[in-house]
Amino acid sequence: MSLLEVRNIESGYGEVQILWGASLSPQDGKLTSLVGGNGVGKTTALRTIMGLNRAWKGSITFDGKDITHTPAYTKAELGIVLVPEGRQLFTDMTIYENLEMGATNKRASAKFKENLERVYTMFPRLKERATQKAGTLSGGEQQMVAVSRGLMADPRILMIDELSLGLAPVLTLQLFESLRDLRKQGLTILLVEQNVQMALAVSDYAYVFSEGKTEMEGSARELMNNEHIRASYLGL
Repeated sequence: MSLLEVRNIESGYGEVQILWGASLSPQDGKLTSLVGGNGVGKTTALRTIMGLNRAWKGSITFDGKDITHTPAYTKAELGIVLVPEGRQLFTDMTIYENLEMGATNKRASAKFKENLERVYTMFPRLKERATQKAGTLSGGEQQMVAVSRGLMADPRILMIDELSLGLAPVLTLQLFESLRDLRKQGLTILLVEQNVQMALAVSDYAYVFSEGKTEMEGSARELMNNEHIRASYLGL
């Protein structure tokens, strides 16, 4: 059994149902991507796993325990961390202060210095500009802060929603290289990404979402070579 198991989840917003029986099981210590068109439920899946959306039906287990209706703050303490779409930084606070906000739970606060050194090694620019307000950074630098804030929470599974959205290609490459490094370190990562080709290039496994549920799944290499995926999502 994987650390995280999502089975037949249904959820949505108000009376609008978005997920219609979505299931996924990210491989431990691997990078797994959720890919698919806009509006098919990828972000809703992450939000429901995190507890920001209520699961109407189905089950979510983490480390063998049912957490379907566990509050988001408790899930964060367990080691489930979401880097949200749009970064959502505290723009009037410095880089360092934003990183501090990521380490508020007991697990993370005990490893603050270790994790701070980890993110500064990964993104030296953040160390150089630690006292600079986050709102004055470029979009790519802000995304570095967002990922780093997630890492400061000492995640057992790191979920990232739209890593490359709105970023220049050179910064996109740098951020994806950081994901490769984290995967090599054995961190379990669940990635939602609009750049399907890039996502599949760095992933071990992937799920293709369509109409609120999994249409197909397989190794990233298999899906990259699948003619249906190439035609529908890669434009090849």
